[in-house]
Amino acid sequence: MAVTKIHPIKKTLYLALDYIMNEDKTDGKILISSFGCNPKTAHLEFEQTKRECNSKAKILARHLIQAFAPGETTPEQAHQIGLELCERVLQGKYEYVLTTHIDKGHLHNHILFNNVSFETGKAYQSNKRSYHQIRTVSDDLCRENGLSVIDENYKKFKSRYSTNGKSYMEYTEFKRGNSWKNMLQLAIDKAVLKAKTYEEFLKTMEEFGYEIKIGKYLSFRHKDKRDKGRFTRAKASTLGEDYTKERIKERIEEPNKYQIYANKKRHYEKCFYKKPDTIVDMKNNEKVKSSKGYEIWAGKHNMKTMADALNEMRNYGVNSYNELDKKLQETASKRQDTLGKIKQIESSMKEIYSAIENKNTISKNQLIYDMYRKDKENKAFHEEYKPQIIAYEMAMKGIENSKHKLLSIQNLSDKYMLLEQEKATLMEKYSSQNSMLHSLQQAKKNTDLYLDNHLEK
Repeated sequence: MAVTKIHPIKKTLYLALDYIMNEDKTDGKILISSFGCNPKTAHLEFEQTKRECNSKAKILARHLIQAFAPGETTPEQAHQIGLELCERVLQGKYEYVLTTHIDKGHLHNHILFNNVSFETGKAYQSNKRSYHQIRTVSDDLCRENGLSVIDENYKKFKSRYSTNGKSYMEYTEFKRGNSWKNMLQLAIDKAVLKAKTYEEFLKTMEEFGYEIKIGKYLSFRHKDKRDKGRFTRAKASTLGEDYTKERIKERIEEPNKYQIYANKKRHYEKCFYKKPDTIVDMKNNEKVKSSKGYEIWAGKHNMKTMADALNEMRNYGVNSYNELDKKLQETASKRQDTLGKIKQIESSMKEIYSAIENKNTISKNQLIYDMYRKDKENKAFHEEYKPQIIAYEMAMKGIENSKHKLLSIQNLSDKYMLLEQEKATLMEKYSSQNSMLHSLQQAKKNTDLYLDNHLEK
């Protein structure tokens, strides 16, 4: 198992080199390798390369750390893996110094490489993509050498739960058909149905009022700001598997897309609340007073609506008007109780999510904090790694106050999954209770109006 971290060096390159080549940490300097430079003068050679390439980059070097699980490998194997990591990631374009430290309970490599390539003259682009490449190569090397891979549990957790989950409010908005993500999904479904080509699909989405941004992901933003003015990416983790750019193109070409859409429409109609009919107020409605035909229609409509209301009440076990008030109070109380349970579960999920993040932050920054703790007077080192040191200390403070501090990321992930399942069940229950409450409230309103009209006559 190897942990990888990368940090920029802006001012303290010579101090960083002194640290990683410390004899006590590197078995008498046996475990030191370099490429394109002499380890003793690397800081000068890095600067020379920068001058020769006329580079204005402010960063002098990048400090890459690769740490292994205790007892899983030997110093020689760890060093060889470090060399292969440099070869695959840096591809012979950057000078570097590699050392393997053996002074801790776990072996770890330190790689200081020039921020400017002597081959291209360009600065190394350190971002999420390049770091992901480093992690991937490091994981591949671990697998090739029979070592475990870092934090598979954390990666699985993050890939599944990139947010704390959908709130009960967002869920009920979806059930009503008011969720802006759901509205975007419906718009895409309709545009796919109308379009014969991908270009026609984009044009149709614009006609539906969406701005479109085309890049790595297809993104949409509605002109009426229903999505809070933000672009929404059409990717599986955001909208679902059917709404990626590639899948949309496939759906446009599908010969049975009309049947697929019809099935989806029936599903949506089943999910959303159906707005019940309302009794027409016969004594106050101007149309009833001015049109005999409308009055006859309204009378028939009211009888049918009242019959539907009575059937609805019977479906919920209500057989009299007196029972209706009692059922309304009971349903409202149960709905509130369910809502309270959902909020409690969301609070627990938030605590677990925070504990997992803190544990991961501690793991990522453990090496740097160990170095800092060994020499707290080294102000230059502290300044260079201040964000990582602060992140570590904040994570430690957070985990110390957590009731989950003794659990592993795997255990926490399992607890989170169980809570998510319980929350989903309660959301369904809340939605059902909410639907019942709306139906009973409408039935009471219709009954009151109907009786009022009847008694008036």
